[in-house]
Amino acid sequence: MAQRKIDVILASVKRLIRVGATANLLNLLQKQHPADLAAVLGELHERERQTAFDVLLDRSPRHAMEALSELGPEVGAHLLEGRSAEEIARYVQELESDDAAAIVEALPEELSRSVLDLMRGKQDTEVEELLEYPEYTAGRIMNPNVFALSEELTVGEAITELQSARDVEMVFYLYTIDERNHLVGVTSLRRLLLVAPETPLKRIAGGDLLSVRVDTDQEEVARQVASYNLLAIPVVDLENKLVGVITVDDVIDVIKDEATEDIYRLAGVSTDDSVFSPAGSSLRKRLPWLYVNLVTAFGSAAVVKMFEGTISQVTALAVFMPIVAGLGGNAGTQTLTVIVRGIALGELNPANSRRALFKEILVGLGNGLGLGVVAALAAWLVQGNPWLGLILGLAMIMNMFVAATAGTLVPLGLRALKVDPALASSAFITPLTDMFGFFAFLGLATVLLRHLGGAG
Repeated sequence: MAQRKIDVILASVKRLIRVGATANLLNLLQKQHPADLAAVLGELHERERQTAFDVLLDRSPRHAMEALSELGPEVGAHLLEGRSAEEIARYVQELESDDAAAIVEALPEELSRSVLDLMRGKQDTEVEELLEYPEYTAGRIMNPNVFALSEELTVGEAITELQSARDVEMVFYLYTIDERNHLVGVTSLRRLLLVAPETPLKRIAGGDLLSVRVDTDQEEVARQVASYNLLAIPVVDLENKLVGVITVDDVIDVIKDEATEDIYRLAGVSTDDSVFSPAGSSLRKRLPWLYVNLVTAFGSAAVVKMFEGTISQVTALAVFMPIVAGLGGNAGTQTLTVIVRGIALGELNPANSRRALFKEILVGLGNGLGLGVVAALAAWLVQGNPWLGLILGLAMIMNMFVAATAGTLVPLGLRALKVDPALASSAFITPLTDMFGFFAFLGLATVLLRHLGGAG
């Protein structure tokens, strides 16, 4: 749906809520596609979103829950948590097992446990089984309702089984299994329809197929689907038995969630903080990171205080020292972004990390030289002292080297420690370049203080 149309519907929904026209509001919401409805709900304020969702849920629960799954589990759980466990258990059964599991998990712990107790036995415990797999793994996001055929069938028998199947998640790929449910082959629907009915299925089902285990990280799943242009990928257990399938729509959600997580972590923001989150909630999630930044800022202040005597003699230093620190921080963030992306996409591994480090150091030195020369000339022209320009230029080159080195080694080190590399920016890189930038600039100025007599 075009944004313009969403804006028109959004305005109508707000107006109908404001005047209390519940029947008209329900009529409007029921006409929207779940994805479009999710886009509209996502732009409403919290109270308006809850009102619109409740109206739709009470009259069209399936439509409401389909829209809820498009909104994401955190928002969905928040919209449902005011309901009783009995109601939630009934409503989430309108969804596929993987979507239901994500929403149930996002509920408050006690409520989630009550919902699972009520659902036990009603959905063959599929939701509970999915929640037993570790978070962010293939087992957690797969759909267990996977259509598979015995390799002993003929093509004609396979088509008959397919025609009688109900509620199949993905039929573009037809997976074949042996008598013990081991995944042994795959064929396409197109090929199935183009061969003679008496052809044995095992003859056309290729055994060289891609699959992932239940414990495979969801980012690796997304990489495989993207690399091989797949519409779905089967999931097997430790014995290679077919247990589920992950479709491309789920992979798109994974890519979106992982990208959002990395972006948020680079800024030190909680991943469940959104544009329309309550102000108090956003404050609680952001303030702790700002306290960390406050501590590191005092570290930079301590470095500056070490050279208080130098600054008091050459006050012009106070004018130029933020340039060194600021550009170092920006350069470090550039390097960090490239390295974190390389790690996320699987491009960077232990074998080529050294080459990446040398490349980033070369870029850092080049940036330092290019910027340092310009900054040195500017400082010379402004203050009329070439020594001040030289100090500024050298400090910039040194800090750009540190920024490139830290921007590469810190995320690689965090990855080795099994810590998210995206945490490196706000926690390490910027404070490091700030402190070293001040230290390099003011330290050089202290060493060459006798040449700066005319710069203050």
